[in-house]
Amino acid sequence: MKLEVCCGSYQDCLKAQAGGADRIELNGALELGGLTPSLSTFRMARAELTIPIIAMVRPRGGGFCYNKRELLEMLHQAEDLLAEGADGLAFGALSRELELNKEFIKELTDLCHQAKAEAVLHRAFDISRNPFAVVESLIQIGVDRILTSGQQSTALEGARLIKALHEQYGKRIEILPAAGIKVSNVMALLNQTRVHQVHSSCSKSVEDGGNHNHGVSFAMNEQNSYKLVSQTEVRQLKNFISIWADNRKD
Repeated sequence: MKLEVCCGSYQDCLKAQAGGADRIELNGALELGGLTPSLSTFRMARAELTIPIIAMVRPRGGGFCYNKRELLEMLHQAEDLLAEGADGLAFGALSRELELNKEFIKELTDLCHQAKAEAVLHRAFDISRNPFAVVESLIQIGVDRILTSGQQSTALEGARLIKALHEQYGKRIEILPAAGIKVSNVMALLNQTRVHQVHSSCSKSVEDGGNHNHGVSFAMNEQNSYKLVSQTEVRQLKNFISIWADNRKD
């Protein structure tokens, strides 16, 4: 069983590793759903982490239908991150009809494999059409892993599809459940899906007293706090999935 922790900063990465995470997904701007991290942040994390780092490649929030300039930007971001030692990249691109942009996905997948890195399709999968056809295409392209909530708001709500994908395709492509996974529900998710890994933010809210004054506010979503990975949450979640793995019957 592997635990991948979603990180939005250098500090997050250190806490995730200290808590026992097996792998990091490093992003910038998690409040936008995760964007490409800065090279400075990636370099700092790479210098101290001994566990694999999957770097997000996403140029903006708002969706996954990109124009030619954005796709070119993503290609350059991918090249830079791989050159800095990324163990893999998480990316995705769709057409306006919510079909997979197979040509671009293959281009980035080939780039990853040339660098001996993993290619991960992120949660663009969760708004794509016909998930089974998409998985077949991703296998043909050579993508290594799919990050998914089972096309629902949370992984637990999407457990039926996650289970079906894992049972049908799990020996040819990794299925990584994500969204809303925490200590209180991870056992239920694992019992329903029988997957071999999970993805979680393991975060807590931290107060920031320096975001408003004089009637001016920089608070996110009107909250005087921000999210930070909790080393304790990582350790607890890792312990839970380890216990489940020790007791599984299959």
